[in-house]
Amino acid sequence: MKHKIGFNRLERTAAHRKALLRSMVTSLFKYERITTTKAKAQEVRRAAEKLITRAKEDTLHNRRIVASRLFNEDMVTKLFTNIAPRMKDRPGGYTRILKLGQRPGDASEMVILELVDYKVEEKEKESQKKEKKASKKEEAKAKA
Repeated sequence: MKHKIGFNRLERTAAHRKALLRSMVTSLFKYERITTTKAKAQEVRRAAEKLITRAKEDTLHNRRIVASRLFNEDMVTKLFTNIAPRMKDRPGGYTRILKLGQRPGDASEMVILELVDYKVEEKEKESQKKEKKASKKEEAKAKA
């Protein structure tokens, strides 16, 4: 019996799967939060956590290994200078999976994969509040 051995092939060829995971890990580090299916999120989580663990020790060897697994050199820099130092004291579990429900088209389980210390920017919240106030004022003027 092959219990707990291997990985989810995601019904893709090896090259397609590798490109998909590289792309999604790069997006996760870029936006620090992505929406995807549960199966993809679990595979991306495995890859991302290994890269964050590597990035906690900033050496040339680790930078080269991480760079070989990401598409964007800017994301390598961000990972080593911004993300990894935030996770320095954490022994693992750098990502979180939040369930969203099923996708209407094919009923696949959708989730949000995010870094544990992800916080919605206060500026974004303030700008949304200002937009709501402005739209209410415009509606009031239009009615008058």
